[in-house]
Amino acid sequence: MMTSMSIPHGQHDDHSHDHAHHDTSGTTLFGFWLYLMTDCVLFASVFATYAVVFMNTAGGPSGHDIFELDYVLVETFALLFSSITYGFAMISAHQQKQSATLLWLVVTFALGAVFIGMEVNEFHHLIEEGFGPQRSAFLSGFFTLVGMHGLHVTAGLIWMAVMMLEVLNKGLGQRTVTRIGCLSLFWHFLDVVWICVFTVVYLMGAAV
Repeated sequence: MMTSMSIPHGQHDDHSHDHAHHDTSGTTLFGFWLYLMTDCVLFASVFATYAVVFMNTAGGPSGHDIFELDYVLVETFALLFSSITYGFAMISAHQQKQSATLLWLVVTFALGAVFIGMEVNEFHHLIEEGFGPQRSAFLSGFFTLVGMHGLHVTAGLIWMAVMMLEVLNKGLGQRTVTRIGCLSLFWHFLDVVWICVFTVVYLMGAAV
């Protein structure tokens, strides 16, 4: 005669709760991947537009005349290092180390803020020199592509600030870690896009 083993009610509820959280986080990450794919299409379209117009300077300056590669290289390193520090934040979050997660998020935010500050300064300098987006098709394409990436980084910084407050107030629950993971995908995606911007816009532009 077979006897059935009963599972304590509380244990069963905990298992169901964890399983539900796992399913929710998986769905959230999948949905965010879909968003990143649409964003990738958006950036690809703007890259294609820039490739068409970048030689149309209308008698104005070309990339070779206005780009300061040393300056942009510092920007690039700031963003690349921010991707590394965010990786440390992600590891700390999975290890449930609240203080370390906050520390690495603060460092990442600071590096991202340096990147944005330098980009805004570059735009301001160009506009002051009379090389604004209205000057030529090349400059319109440049400001659109680089500016769109900058707006994405700014959105990422706002999101990061919100996540720091959430970690500080609520700790590292499953939902919070999932949100940090989504931001990680977004931040690394922006890193990859910037490498393309640096190569296509700045390096190729300075060489022409």
